[in-house]
Amino acid sequence: MESKTLHIVAIVWVNLCRLLLAGVFIFSGFVKANDPLGFMYKLSDYAHAFRLSEYISDNMLLLLGVFISILEFLLGVYLLFGIHRRIVPFVSFIMMLIMTPLTLYLALKNPVSDCGCFGDAVVLSNWETFIKNAILLVASISVWWGRELISRWITPRGEWLVSWNAALYICCFAYYCFLYLPVFDFRPYRIGTNIRESMQLPEEDEDSAFETFFIMEREGVRREFAAEEYPEDSTWSLVDTRLVVKGEDKRAVIQDFSMTLSDTEEDLTELVVQDTGYVFLLVAYQLESADDGYADLVNDLYDYCLEYGYPFYALTASGNSQIELWCDKTGAEYPFCHVDDITLKTMVRSNPGLILLKNGVVANKWSCRAIPDDFELTEPLQNIDLGEVQSYSVIRKITISVLWFVGSLILIFLLDHIGRLWTRFHNKAREKGEEGGL
Repeated sequence: MESKTLHIVAIVWVNLCRLLLAGVFIFSGFVKANDPLGFMYKLSDYAHAFRLSEYISDNMLLLLGVFISILEFLLGVYLLFGIHRRIVPFVSFIMMLIMTPLTLYLALKNPVSDCGCFGDAVVLSNWETFIKNAILLVASISVWWGRELISRWITPRGEWLVSWNAALYICCFAYYCFLYLPVFDFRPYRIGTNIRESMQLPEEDEDSAFETFFIMEREGVRREFAAEEYPEDSTWSLVDTRLVVKGEDKRAVIQDFSMTLSDTEEDLTELVVQDTGYVFLLVAYQLESADDGYADLVNDLYDYCLEYGYPFYALTASGNSQIELWCDKTGAEYPFCHVDDITLKTMVRSNPGLILLKNGVVANKWSCRAIPDDFELTEPLQNIDLGEVQSYSVIRKITISVLWFVGSLILIFLLDHIGRLWTRFHNKAREKGEEGGL
């Protein structure tokens, strides 16, 4: 009796651990696939911190990031359905065995501010990430040890259908988000954001006081210091600053947005974010690697802006020499402004990408592959849908994503069980026929 109870407890424990791993892996893989370039930027931070940036190109990091996102998502789906029970628990265990010590090192040394395991959807500190991974390591050990106790949610015959459906879904999803911007935008410059309001600090309480934190770097390691902890060691170099309201850790949502004209160094920030009309911003954080295949579309858009009097600025972190080279190569005549490269990468995940502001609000965003053309820009913006702030319905996007993936899995699940019932019915009918023959 006791052994039976222990067996039941073991089954419950293993399957709870398996569901925990499945949920975390699916969510982690999905949010990474939702923002392939964002995860590549995070991997680039890791490469810089570990002094590997000279040996690993951005394309290699992009492929690595997509591979990790697909692997995590598939592991989660396979654990959820209880399929491939020999290989999946082992791979999950190996992954957590590698990631847990790594995140412990990150928590102790803090070479990057956060691990990026859940992208911008859920930002965890390095210590929070280590605790999470330690729990998942225990869960992965339990699942690997009790892999024979994993309950299967689909028959062996339906395994390959679920496997290929999940793989096709996540690959297509990641590819779409790479081409046409993330489906779910968790960053400060998402559609519907009022940049002017987001740049303002929350209203200060009577007892609140501002405190400045300094982000310093030494030998590839970044660390944050309070004013009273400012290092006297000259080997530390200042990277950035952060203003916080003491007591409640209040801070502006957008902190680093600043535009200065490349030729005159005139600050246009206030003019743009307080504009009472439309403003187009072409975002190209690095002109030397920007895709110039869509330059003619951009030039046509600039002509459209000149015709109707809409301001148009190109934002880049590249120097004036690169700007001149870009203009010579593409025939660009629009004005350029200098903006911090990290800010530009945050604004839009495309190089170049396009943002439309309406009264300081992000009305729309496009990747270079979806820049509006003459067929869409037939009238002034106020007369066409393109000029309205696009609705950012998270519920609708979640519903569509769930229907595409879960709907097809449910269909496969139902077909599999209908097939199993049909087989039983067919076998029983055959047995009755054989008995009748006797």
